[in-house]
Amino acid sequence: MSQPLVTIICLCYNHEKFIVESLTSVWKQAYEHIEVIIVDDCSTDDSVAIIQSYLATYPSPFPLKTLFLKQNLGNCAAFNRGWKMAKGEYIIDLATDDILLPKRVSSQVAHFQQLPEDYGVVFTESKYIDATGRDLGYHYDKQYKHIRPIPTGDIYQEVLSRYFISSPTMMIRKEVLQYLGGYDEQLAYEDFDFWVRSSRKYKYTYLDECTTLVRKLESSLSKGIYKKGDRQLHSTFLVCQKAKSLNKTLAEQEALIKRVKSEIRQSVFSDSREETVLFFGLLEEIESIKGFYRILYLLFKTNIPLNWLRSLYIRVRY
Repeated sequence: MSQPLVTIICLCYNHEKFIVESLTSVWKQAYEHIEVIIVDDCSTDDSVAIIQSYLATYPSPFPLKTLFLKQNLGNCAAFNRGWKMAKGEYIIDLATDDILLPKRVSSQVAHFQQLPEDYGVVFTESKYIDATGRDLGYHYDKQYKHIRPIPTGDIYQEVLSRYFISSPTMMIRKEVLQYLGGYDEQLAYEDFDFWVRSSRKYKYTYLDECTTLVRKLESSLSKGIYKKGDRQLHSTFLVCQKAKSLNKTLAEQEALIKRVKSEIRQSVFSDSREETVLFFGLLEEIESIKGFYRILYLLFKTNIPLNWLRSLYIRVRY
């Protein structure tokens, strides 16, 4: 069977401590037909110098392009600059603090080649590591251990209602990015929006194999969500707005309601007042505000900080 070209977009922003290990994991892939595109999003540390030194010492075994941006664009826009240069049939979005295991590309390509063309994404298990490489456990054995079986096929309703995909493990058919026009550059993070928009048209499948070591750092985007003023919460609202127009069934609308209610709780508990107003407004467009959420809304209107409710809510629920 022929080997389709896979493009690995190595996206760097201030990854000076990890970039060498990440690029080395790309060089060591047990698959020959790869192109590599390194995009540095105007790092303020020594990432660019380290990349240049590494490439001089260890030339890429694969065709290579580099793009050193002169202005910080953010993850979504920086990635878009990369994939538009890509020639591969399949795309991997690699943050250069993460590590690919040696059979990552070959396993996912083999899995893709068994699937019909309406499958746009193959995702897998991953293992979390900290800044020192210490093992923090597997994705589906940690915070997502309750999700079995893992949804596959038409997963639109599932991704709308809850998180479960380890996004760094995704291999994406390039056609999907072409259809979407890439990531939405107005957003602070890409995965929720990508899942919602792409799964409306394309199917997903899960490969039960650990392919990626995902770095969990204090500076990671996911660490900032649900803090007052965080841009990710507003981005989530924008995606929920999109989903409202994409929904086709009552079950999908119920999934959106579940998501909006979850984000209302997080907005209130983090004292993100602008997002609280927006999410309550969106909920009111879909169904009447009642019960617990009516009480929460009235409490919010008093302008009394409610972030203390987070710990109370967690104690009551769990």
